[in-house]
Parts: sequence; structure tokens; C-alpha cells
Amino acid sequence: MNMDSGYERLEDQIAWYDRKSLWHQRQFKMLSMITLVAAALVPLTSIFGNAFIPGSIGAIVVIAEGVQRLYQHNRYWVQYRQTCERLRHEKFLYMARTGSYNLSEAKAFRLLVENVEALVSDDNAAWMQGRRESEQRPREQGDDNETAVPAAHAP
Repeated sequence: MNMDSGYERLEDQIAWYDRKSLWHQRQFKMLSMITLVAAALVPLTSIFGNAFIPGSIGAIVVIAEGVQRLYQHNRYWVQYRQTCERLRHEKFLYMARTGSYNLSEAKAFRLLVENVEALVSDDNAAWMQGRRESEQRPREQGDDNETAVPAAHAP
């Protein structure tokens, strides 16, 4: 790997994590706003005496929360933002040749590549663990009570 491709990889990863973090943040906030507004409308619409309207709005709340739980936008927003900022931190330390990067050019660059790959690898492992946990939760809840509705947010 030459120095250009290693540094390009760092820049690509920073851009990817930044983009994905922003996307998950927007999704999380949009679904949260839908849930908040719809939940507030349920009691207000119940005064009309027609159960269809509050029932339909309640279904929107359940769907929005289900999507939120399924895709874990809040979790990935935070996780991707943390990884992005850690990558930026490594980049700035390397550029300033401070901390562990106070080495010759070649050694500092090798260390940068190793640190970037370790951060990306750690993030991938955390993503896989999150997927396993989200797949395991419905099974565990189903064991306790087959008709139970999943909680809006898992602990």
C-alpha cells in the first residue's frame, strides 16, 4: 500500500462514517418526531367519538417505533459519529506528528494505517454484535409471552 492509498482510505472512511451518521441522525429524529406528534394526537382525536381516527394514529405510533427499533437509528447515529471522530482524531495526530505519531514518516504512516484499520474493524465488530442482539431480543421476548408486544426501546 502506498501512502496515497492509505491516506485516501482514511479520508474515504471519515466521509463514509460522517455521511452514515448524519443519515441515521435524520432518520432517528424524523421517526421520533412522528411518534411524538402522533402520540399527542391520540387523546385529542378521541373527543370526536370515532375510534377509527385515534386507532389509526395509534397504529402510526406503533409502526414508527417498530421501524426505529428494527433499524436502530439512534444507536448507529452515535456509533458512527464516534468512529468518525476517532478517525479524525487519528488524522490530526498524524498530521501534527504528535503523540504516538512522533516518528519517521514511514513508521508514522504504518502506525496510522494500523490504527485506522483497528478503528474500522472495531466498528464492524460492534455493528455485528448489535445485529446479533437485535435478532436475539425478539426470540427472548417471545419465550416469555408469545402475545407480548415488544417494548418501544430495549434496555
